[in-house]
Amino acid sequence: MSGSMRNLALWGAASAVLAFLLLPLLIVLVFAFDASSVQVWPIHSFSLKWFYATWADEEVRNALLVSLEVAGLATLLASVLGTLAAVGMNGLSSRAVQVGSFFLTLPIALPGVLTGIAMNSFFTALEIPFTMVTLVIAHTTFCTVVIYSNVMARLRRLPRSLLEAAQDMGATPFRGFTSVTLPLLSGSIVSGMLLAFALSFDEVIVSTFTSGSETTLPLWIFGAIRLGQHMPEVNVVVFAVVAVTLLPIILGQKLAASASRE
Repeated sequence: MSGSMRNLALWGAASAVLAFLLLPLLIVLVFAFDASSVQVWPIHSFSLKWFYATWADEEVRNALLVSLEVAGLATLLASVLGTLAAVGMNGLSSRAVQVGSFFLTLPIALPGVLTGIAMNSFFTALEIPFTMVTLVIAHTTFCTVVIYSNVMARLRRLPRSLLEAAQDMGATPFRGFTSVTLPLLSGSIVSGMLLAFALSFDEVIVSTFTSGSETTLPLWIFGAIRLGQHMPEVNVVVFAVVAVTLLPIILGQKLAASASRE
């Protein structure tokens, strides 16, 4: 097989895989504009009425606020913890960094069911009631991994001579970190925060085990689909979740790319 034919075959296979993954999602997004309350393909008429009806649903609005609050708080906490963890381990031996990175990445490397059960057992053993606090703590565990990975990757590319030069000029280690290292890490931290926010916003498995009476938007979708209710509203909510998730991911990738070129 010639090189051009091989490339064509690879492009065809990649396109088929992408179509298999994205086509069902695109169909759901299109159904959000279906005027009918019954999903029938092809769609006979389009309307925005379900967008207005969904926004008027107080349960959906409350779930959206909970999702935004949890994702925002988890991202802020994770940005602090992940940055400190990366900076603290950057000066250690490669062996210590590998061990520390292994344990830090466990919450996101393990299946969500295992992480959710582990967090549920932890809070139950300590007799901590399941509230917004437990939900934020659970989300912070896997959001920290994203921040840590971004910051650690950036730290490995920074020359140590910059911090040493600042210390030679009289700067304390803390002043050198805040005036030299931290500004250089800002792009990686912000891109990691955007990715962490998107990851937290659409999380459903860990939230199931740690939410208690709180209902996030993905949990509302899961419950509505399981009961077969509010399907037109579900399509609209899925449309909104995809939009909210894709925007920070795209921005985060662009910031990470720009930071890597610095």
